Amino acid sequence: MKFTAEQIAGILEGEIVGNPNVEVSRLSKIEEGTSGSLTFLSNPKYTNFIYTTEASITIVNDTFEPESPISTTLIKVSDAYKAFSKLLEFYNQVKLNKSGIENPSFISESAAYGENLYLGSFSYIGDNVILGDNVKVYPGSFIGDNVTIGNNVIIFAGAKIYSETVIGNDCTIHSGAVIGADGFGYAPNEDGTYNKIPQIGNVIIEDYVDIGANSTIDRATLGSTIIRSGVKIDNQVQIAHNVEIGKNTVIAAQTGIAGSTKLGENGMIGGQVGIVGHLTIGNNVRIQAQSGVASNIKDNEVLQGSPTFGYSDFSKSYVYFKNLPKMVKEIEELKKQILNQKNGNNG
Repeated sequence: MKFTAEQIAGILEGEIVGNPNVEVSRLSKIEEGTSGSLTFLSNPKYTNFIYTTEASITIVNDTFEPESPISTTLIKVSDAYKAFSKLLEFYNQVKLNKSGIENPSFISESAAYGENLYLGSFSYIGDNVILGDNVKVYPGSFIGDNVTIGNNVIIFAGAKIYSETVIGNDCTIHSGAVIGADGFGYAPNEDGTYNKIPQIGNVIIEDYVDIGANSTIDRATLGSTIIRSGVKIDNQVQIAHNVEIGKNTVIAAQTGIAGSTKLGENGMIGGQVGIVGHLTIGNNVRIQAQSGVASNIKDNEVLQGSPTFGYSDFSKSYVYFKNLPKMVKEIEELKKQILNQKNGNNG
């Protein structure tokens, strides 16, 4: 899809300096710009690239004045970074604006869906499913029985939504995600074998939640595993049964949260964090990458380590840790000095 400088300037309410009819069909970094691409300049460190870029259109701040000849058409706006972000959002909406039902696909006769549905080929919609308006289900996806999905939800290719799951409005589920699989519940027997505990709860995902590729959220044993509004979950994250994630919390890749743990609001969880089960973690908590959490955490804590402790204490301790070889050497030298003095006095 192509856009002219005039059309883009209209979207961004910007001023054109150059050819208003030049067309672009893709986006690029300013240092990698080619003919037919659009880029932006907001960081002064990249200013030199505007004189060499081959991008057809460049979005710049309205204060920018070139000091040498340029070939790119400029669109001047009050904030180039925000304008480019707005354009990315617009571009993404256009790109994802699919509709219609492709074949082969399956929709149960008891399912109901709203306006502007897109259902990709080889997708499955089970019994009593309810889909809102503007739902996009990409090819190869599975939506089990009795699932409810709100408006403006995107489910990318190959995602699996098990039965009884409830998903709110304006959510995105990326490829390979599995929502509502059984929680990891087994009872040990005296002979060393295990009996599976039925997992009869569900998963509830509130509004404005993003679930990354190949992440998994298990259904509750009883009740619900709950992902509150505004939560953002990265790729390859495991959330176990009966976990509750507070609103606007962000969780980075390869983190694992064990069963029945409750995370507060506005948290930030780094990559490869491990959190044991049945904990309560407060609001506004920051947990640094590769930390192991084994106890409850109060509000506003910043933690690191395995097991975790205060971030400032961890940083101070790490300085000592790095200096251990030097410190051991100094101690050995002191021991030699003391021993020599002792031998000298004895002589």
